[in-house]
Amino acid sequence: MHLSQVQSNPVYKKMSDINDLRNKMDKVTLEMINLLKTRTDIAKEIGEVKKNIGKGVSDEEREDNLRNKIIGVSKEIGLDETLASKFLNFLLNESIKVQSENKQTHLSVFLKAKSMEEEGKKIIHMEVGEPDFLPPDIVKKSLSEVFDKGFMKYGQAKGRPIFRERLAKYVSKKFNVEVTNENILVSPGARFSIFAAISTLLNPGDEMVVIEPAWPAYKDCALNAGIKVRTISTTLETKWEPSIEQIRNTINSNTKMIVLNYPNNPTGKILPEKLQDEIIEVAKENNLYVLSDEIYSQYAKTNWKSILSYNYEKSIVTQSFSKSHAMTGFRVGYAITSKQIIEKMAKLEALCLTNVSDPIQFVAMNALEADTSNNSEIMQNRLDMLSQKAKEMGLEFIIPDGAMYIFAKVNQKDFDGTEFANNSLEKGIAVAPGEGFGNYKNFIRISACQDDKTLMEGMHILGNIMSEI
Repeated sequence: MHLSQVQSNPVYKKMSDINDLRNKMDKVTLEMINLLKTRTDIAKEIGEVKKNIGKGVSDEEREDNLRNKIIGVSKEIGLDETLASKFLNFLLNESIKVQSENKQTHLSVFLKAKSMEEEGKKIIHMEVGEPDFLPPDIVKKSLSEVFDKGFMKYGQAKGRPIFRERLAKYVSKKFNVEVTNENILVSPGARFSIFAAISTLLNPGDEMVVIEPAWPAYKDCALNAGIKVRTISTTLETKWEPSIEQIRNTINSNTKMIVLNYPNNPTGKILPEKLQDEIIEVAKENNLYVLSDEIYSQYAKTNWKSILSYNYEKSIVTQSFSKSHAMTGFRVGYAITSKQIIEKMAKLEALCLTNVSDPIQFVAMNALEADTSNNSEIMQNRLDMLSQKAKEMGLEFIIPDGAMYIFAKVNQKDFDGTEFANNSLEKGIAVAPGEGFGNYKNFIRISACQDDKTLMEGMHILGNIMSEI
C-alpha cells in the first residue's frame, strides 16, 4: 500500500487526530506544571511573611473568596464545579503543606524537651497528655501471663475475636448502646483509627470539617490523604462553641466528614447537648461521616453524651487505653462503627501492619476489668489546682469540662506562644504552643499530667517567666 493510501485511510486519520490532541494536552499539562512551580514558590514567600508577622497558615475567608471565584469561572466556561473545587483543594493543600513545614506543636516541644533531658537538663513536662500514674495492676500481671496464654501469633486485622467481644460488651455497658464485635476494630492507638477512617472513607479533593482549636493530627492525616480541611474557628469569648450557622455555611457538595472531639483537646470543652444534637442533624441532612474522637470521655466532669447514642450509621467513634488506663506506650485503641466501615478500615490496617501486637491485645483485654475511676478523680483535682494557679497568674481561660488540659490566653502584647514554649524549655518547663491547635498564637496549653508537687513547681516556674516578660 502506497503512503498516500495509508494517509487517506480513515483509521490513520483518526489516529493522527488523536496524536495531535494528545500533544496539545501534553503541552497544557506541562504548562500547568510550570505554573504549579511558580505558585508553590509564591506560597513559600507568603509563608515566610506570615511567619514574620505572626499570622496563621490557613485563611478561611480568603479561601472562600477564591472558591467563589473558581465556581463563577467554572459556570462561565462550562467546567464541572465539583471538579474545579477538587482541583482548587489540591492547590490549597499544597500551599498549606509548604507553609506548615516548620510549624511547632506539642509533639515538637516534647521531642526537644526529651533531647535536652538526654543532655542532663531537668524538664517538667506540662506539654503532653501522658498521665504520670501507672496502668492498673492487672496489666503487670497480664504481661507475665502472655507466654503461657499463647497470645503470640498472627491474627485478624480487626483484632482478636475474643478481645473484640469483650470490647463490645464493655462499650455497650459503659455507653448504654448495643454493639457487637462486628462493630469493633482494634488499632495501634486511637490515632491509627483516625488515620484509617480519614484515609479509607474520603477521596483526594474531598473536604472535611474540623472545629478548632483541635488536636493537630486530624489536619495532618487529612493532608496526607489529599483531603482539604475546612476549619471552623471558635473563640474563648464564645466559650469554644461553634454555631450551627458556621457549620452549615462551611458545608458544600465536596464535604464528606465532620470531626468532633469532646471533651476537647486542648480546651476541655464539652458541647451543650442541644448544640451537639443539632450538629448530628446537620450531618445527617448532608449525609456526612461523623468522626468522633472520644478518648477523654472518662475525664468528663459535666454531662457528656457519646455520639454512639445517636445510632447514626455513618458515625465512627474512637477510643483508647492511653488516657483512661494510662497505657500510652502500649499503643492500643479501637474504633466503633458500622460493619461496612469496619471492613474498609480493616483492609488498610491489614496492609500497613497485619494486626495489632497479640500480647498487647491480651493485656488490654484484661485491663478492661480494672476500675480506673480513681484516675478521673486525680485528674480533676489537678485541673482544679491548675485552674486556681492560672487565675492567680492572670491567664484567661474557660474552666475545662473534662480532659486534662487548660488552654490559656496570655494577655500580653505581641505574645508568641511558640517563642514562649521554646524559651520556657531553658527555664526547665515544657508547655504546648497554641498555634499547634489552630490560629491561636497567644495561647498555651498546660497539661495536668504530673503529681501535685511537680505541677506546683511547674506553675511556679511559669509564673516567674510570666513576670519577667
